[in-house]
Amino acid sequence: MKRLLAFATLFALAGCGGSAPPQAPAASDQPATTTPPVAAAQSRLDAAIAGEWRSAENRARDAHRHPKETLEFFGVTDGKTVVEITPGGGWYAEILAPMLKDNGNYVAAIPLDSSSDYAKRSNERLREKFAAAPAQFGAAKFAEFDPKAPDLGMEGAADVVVTFRNVHNWIGNDSAEGMFKAFFNVLKPGGVLGVVEHRAADGKDLESVKDSGYLPTDHVIKLATDAGFNLVEQSEINANPKDTKDHEKGVWTLPPSLALKDVDRDKYLAIGESDRMTLRFVKPAGDQIFRQSNDSGIAGEKK
Repeated sequence: MKRLLAFATLFALAGCGGSAPPQAPAASDQPATTTPPVAAAQSRLDAAIAGEWRSAENRARDAHRHPKETLEFFGVTDGKTVVEITPGGGWYAEILAPMLKDNGNYVAAIPLDSSSDYAKRSNERLREKFAAAPAQFGAAKFAEFDPKAPDLGMEGAADVVVTFRNVHNWIGNDSAEGMFKAFFNVLKPGGVLGVVEHRAADGKDLESVKDSGYLPTDHVIKLATDAGFNLVEQSEINANPKDTKDHEKGVWTLPPSLALKDVDRDKYLAIGESDRMTLRFVKPAGDQIFRQSNDSGIAGEKK
């Protein structure tokens, strides 16, 4: 298994001022203005979402995927090391990598799965996308992992781990538990795990829906909490009440897949993309990890 291919570390530079105390401005002087850090980060996120490198097709999905609200909910901001798990063709990578290029680190964690043509094609397309636009993606890094024994190779290095519409695939190939444990290991104490996933109807159990692409919210939460995370908050940012979740070809009936092709195409376009859960978890910090380890049997030691 190939491990992390490259990883960047940022160094903070501190400047030294003169010895004379600052003078109070005269009443007629205009006060100096600075851009607050939060506003600057929001500006960079807005600029990345509006980036001309994003295709018209991808921009059209913003109305369904709410990237600004979702990334802010997950706490993605300047100076953070953000790992995106299986970014596929790079819909979110087109936003995250440029946003963090000079103000953080973006790592695309991609699966090495020779049995999956889709995974291979997606990985190739993502590498081609990054190579073709170094001004936007030149600082992005890759981490390759084996889905059957996931190890992202950079323990405790990430501030945020995000994954979008992938958990149902891991349920399908029995790798979900290992994946969530890998997320826990790669995050710093206090780090955030952000999950967006197709949401099954209330009352549905896993066995009845797992082949549809939809998952029960409580099952996804259990995967994360069993791995050691605490659930912080759930959001309705990516909810879609128009989605009845009873489609012939499951979630793939809806856009962008439109698995039925032209059959009832207008109907499914009118529904839009799937109803989705949006969950924010945190890796407990310090003595919380130690207490949780003793309570749950998860291996760990006090830090």
